[in-house]
Amino acid sequence: MRKDVRILLVGEPKVGKTSLIMSLVSEEFPDEVPLRAEEITIPADVTPERVPTHIVDYSEAEQSDEQLYQEISKANVICIVYSVNNKKSIEKVTSHWIPLINERTDKDSRVPLILVGNKSDLVEHSSMETILPIMNQYSEIETCVECSAKNLKNISELFYYAQKAVLHPTGPLYSPEEKEMKPSCIKALTRIFKISDLDNDGILNDNELNFFQRTCFNIPLAPQALEDVKNVVRKNMSDGVKDNGLTLKGFLFLHTLFIQRGRHETTWTVLRRFGYDDDLELTQEYLFPLLKIPPDCTTELNHNAYLFLQSVFDKHDKDRDCALSPDELKDLFKVFPYMPWGPDVNNTVCTNEQGWITYQGYLSQWTLTTYLDVQRCLEYLGYLGYSIIQEQESQAAAITVTRNKRIDLQKKQTQRSVFRCNVLGARGSGKSGFLQGFLGRNLVRQKKIREDHKSYYAISTTYVYGQEKYLLLHEVLPDFEFLSEADLACDVVCLVYDISNPCSFEYCAKVYKKHYMDSKTPCVIIAAKSDLHEARQYYSLSPLDFCRKHKLHPPQLFTCNTDEAPSKDIYTKLTTMAMYPHAKLRCMCSCNRCTFCICHNLLNSELVRSVKAKLYSTVLNSHMTQADLKNSTFWLRASVGATVFAVLGFAMYKALLKQR
Repeated sequence: MRKDVRILLVGEPKVGKTSLIMSLVSEEFPDEVPLRAEEITIPADVTPERVPTHIVDYSEAEQSDEQLYQEISKANVICIVYSVNNKKSIEKVTSHWIPLINERTDKDSRVPLILVGNKSDLVEHSSMETILPIMNQYSEIETCVECSAKNLKNISELFYYAQKAVLHPTGPLYSPEEKEMKPSCIKALTRIFKISDLDNDGILNDNELNFFQRTCFNIPLAPQALEDVKNVVRKNMSDGVKDNGLTLKGFLFLHTLFIQRGRHETTWTVLRRFGYDDDLELTQEYLFPLLKIPPDCTTELNHNAYLFLQSVFDKHDKDRDCALSPDELKDLFKVFPYMPWGPDVNNTVCTNEQGWITYQGYLSQWTLTTYLDVQRCLEYLGYLGYSIIQEQESQAAAITVTRNKRIDLQKKQTQRSVFRCNVLGARGSGKSGFLQGFLGRNLVRQKKIREDHKSYYAISTTYVYGQEKYLLLHEVLPDFEFLSEADLACDVVCLVYDISNPCSFEYCAKVYKKHYMDSKTPCVIIAAKSDLHEARQYYSLSPLDFCRKHKLHPPQLFTCNTDEAPSKDIYTKLTTMAMYPHAKLRCMCSCNRCTFCICHNLLNSELVRSVKAKLYSTVLNSHMTQADLKNSTFWLRASVGATVFAVLGFAMYKALLKQR
């Protein structure tokens, strides 16, 4: 709503413009009336709408035409004053003043007009018969008021209507010629109805109506008041009430009735509560609330936001198959001014066999949007009415800003739930297949993806030590010379090469040495298309030797050419490395080359198992008595034996490590 209102009074000389202003201020008719009253400001606390109001007088004797034009351009509402006992002043309303004002204002945003018939105390008849045809001719005329500055009749009402014409204008809502609401108003109220219809059954039941009433007006409706409202709708239309609830048609009818009865403020209160401005557009303040994001911090949805999105999903998943069909998805986004998700989204998140976005995929896409473009996420949540349904100040309450990544590295722990993995590799190395494999799609399913529906992102969940985390894979285009800081910034890096292409690994080696060799970002080499024959790479070092030289994990074999969904082990490993970049990651590949595998194999080797078995057998066959167990000499011998075994095990480990 506007922060202030500027009212301009114009009209022929001697019609009483100045007298009206002075009578309002002094609450009595002035004995002496100047040619023009000075601009006055009525404080917000004494106006019905609690908005400061500026009242400006015009005098033909004191002001030039240019000054008049300036005042017209600054006015929010213009009162055209005529004398009810002067026909010439009435004629001038249409022959001079309305054309003059329209010439000086934009056609698409006409300033509202109030026709003011002053000096009603001098006549016994009304001028309304003459004025009504004028009101019907000009849609910008909000209303007409007959008043008297002398006996103070309707003075306060005049300025209240003028203020109301600005704060609650009829123009954007209603067409007097067609006697129905305008399409833009119907569209806005339809969105409001759909948001308020919490169970998406096309009806506002008593609980939903009460929630709507409390949200907009801060007070619930009494049961009898609810029935009265529904009875009014029943009397006027057959399909306005269904199953004792208000339908969309009934909801729109009620607001049409409010407007026709001059209660525009009711409809405007609803519209503004749901984020609309005077042009029935959602305001920038509503869609994009302030959210400060420090450097090196990321954005995630919090628990309440996920619960809200879950309720939105459940509301539109009519067949309860845990996936959104194209029609269900379209219905969900009817509260948006455009379709926010394109066909690429179906190749970014998990879908079912029919290609429909699953519940997990739906939440994953919201997580991706929040991470990559939080402003767009705020906009989308605004369209869904998050702040209204959740009773929050704004949808910024749905966002968690994570702490600086440097602090996570220092403390060697993180509370983050979303981790980014950049996937780099030469053209044709298998990057896209690696992304789609994360979504459970083998090569057969991947071949069905159209080129124009391809996505450079893939996101889904993995479990690390029992915790659910999101891993966001980003395929970085292989233009080596044009890699920006944004392309490189991530939590873990995947360098993908095609084992069947002898030229493929060189790109990975160059990217690693140029960008990641001295960084703290963990890296993994992916040997893609492992179902094909392995070719010798032309690079000076083999991929395995390169990994040994730079103390990387050995190349991880990966293929999408499987009967079932590709294995997700590598994605879990990537998420773990992103969460614990400084930790010596426990190997999950059984490669027999890394430290973990050597230790693991040593502890489970035949030699160690046989020694442990012999020791256990010796203890059992010694027939030790209770006194022997209490003997300190026995425990001394046992301690020495345990120490010897520990030293022997460590020596064997060092020997094996040196040999490899």
